[in-house]
Amino acid sequence: MEFSEPLIEGCLIRRYKRFLADVELSDGEIVTAHCANPGSMLGLKDPGLKVWLSKSNNPKRKLAYSWELAETNLGREASLVGINTMLPNKLVKEALENSIISELSGYDELRMEVKYGKTSRIDFLLESEKSAPCYVEVKNVHLMREPGLAEFPDSVTKRGAKHLGELALMVKQGCRAVMLYIIQRTDAIDFKLARDLDPEYARAFDLACNSGVEALCYRCHITTKNIKVSNNLKLSGCL
Repeated sequence: MEFSEPLIEGCLIRRYKRFLADVELSDGEIVTAHCANPGSMLGLKDPGLKVWLSKSNNPKRKLAYSWELAETNLGREASLVGINTMLPNKLVKEALENSIISELSGYDELRMEVKYGKTSRIDFLLESEKSAPCYVEVKNVHLMREPGLAEFPDSVTKRGAKHLGELALMVKQGCRAVMLYIIQRTDAIDFKLARDLDPEYARAFDLACNSGVEALCYRCHITTKNIKVSNNLKLSGCL
């Protein structure tokens, strides 16, 4: 996925009210940007963080700027982190269409936001005449507390636990179900669940895996020009 316009570099002043961030641009101007990230953003909201914004030319938008990237350094080297949680589905769609995610290749049809379970919509439904339908739920990952180790979630997510239960129900109905974690960090080497931050999600994950739900994890290649799904990572400590 290419950014439509060059990103604008700035320095984070503060992130507040979940969806707002004040940023000082390189020319000294202070702007308020939309932060499309409902999580806690642990480790990614410290004042002084180098960030990059996109700017919309749509005059109807209340906030012209959107926070896209941040630069962090956990002791190894500076790395880029994707902040926008609206991007992973776009990244996965592009990856599926280009057969980047080998475990999910071989399907003839791809549909998005299909109703399933009780009141949910699956991110991707992959279908083929030769195999059972495959339900794919996508989760964005950007938490890192130890160098190289990405974690999910960064806060309690009851909705995420619910999705795991509904994927397990799809398996019982004879379908294939996959939980796909997309890591928007360039410094990730391994991935695990942040069991201490949300024990209920961890329990739901274990139950889902025992029921036949598959778990996949892919890292992204990130620059200030584009973001793309690149390669799969090991899921440390997962069933």
